[in-house]
Amino acid sequence: MGRRFDHLGDVEAFVTVAEKGSMTEGAVVLSTTPSVLSRAITRLETRLGAQLMRRTTRRLSLTDEGRAYLEQARAAFSMIDDAERAIQGPTGASLTGHVRISVPTTYGHYRLPAMLDRFTQAYSEVHIELSITNRNVDLVAEGYDLAIRLGPLPDSGLVARKLEDAPLRLVASPHYLERAGTPRHVEELAKHQCLPFVMPSTGRCAPWLFQVEGRDVDWTPPGRIRVFDDVLGVVSLAENGMGICQTYDFIVRDRIEQGRLVEVLEHARGRSRPFSLIFAPHRRLSTATRTLIDFLARDG
Repeated sequence: MGRRFDHLGDVEAFVTVAEKGSMTEGAVVLSTTPSVLSRAITRLETRLGAQLMRRTTRRLSLTDEGRAYLEQARAAFSMIDDAERAIQGPTGASLTGHVRISVPTTYGHYRLPAMLDRFTQAYSEVHIELSITNRNVDLVAEGYDLAIRLGPLPDSGLVARKLEDAPLRLVASPHYLERAGTPRHVEELAKHQCLPFVMPSTGRCAPWLFQVEGRDVDWTPPGRIRVFDDVLGVVSLAENGMGICQTYDFIVRDRIEQGRLVEVLEHARGRSRPFSLIFAPHRRLSTATRTLIDFLARDG
């Protein structure tokens, strides 16, 4: 009787290449060569009688069968990881695994580093693959375990756990305010150089959020300069005297204390935007991923 699972090495090769997006990067992770991985995936496709990957000289892409098989294979490997950890015990030192997470630039540069530092000190054997991008990645198709997202989440079928409601502040540089004057009311902003950010999901400028005499006011800023892709760009422009922007308190708090930026319309402050952790509900999360989710939700 032949061994039922003597092809697991080929499955691991497929999962690694699919998650990394290339034979070369997969070979680095598995300490082998791209040609060895290519042969392993071909053997697996022959065994299954289905094409899992489309390979060209420029890129790799998964077929529908490949995406379905990747989900099941990842879940199977997670179950094996959990079984091993159940035997080894629940201590932080024995927790191992890889977690792939996608975060926006705001959180990736200003909030997450301190959280990950505390997490990696507690769980030194967990490896984190961190993608800092404002692009909304496809968690399942691109092999991410979880992501951090801003704002109310659409009904996408994903599970969300709120990290925090991040307070907003309106700021400008001292040099800009000396040159253009300081607005005293929200209505006066229309006369100033505003620095709006264009939301990649809608193609529209993100509204600025205020609280005026107990009322929530959403105001869409005009601007000769509009920032795309990286919301941190509005902060850089404001700091260099280009105008007024609205951003998160955790980004500009230090700059205000250092005198590089000045808060504007402080009396209209009071609104916030939520940041949440999201993950696919049908995916069987590894123990390392679940532990990171719980850690960030407590730490946020």
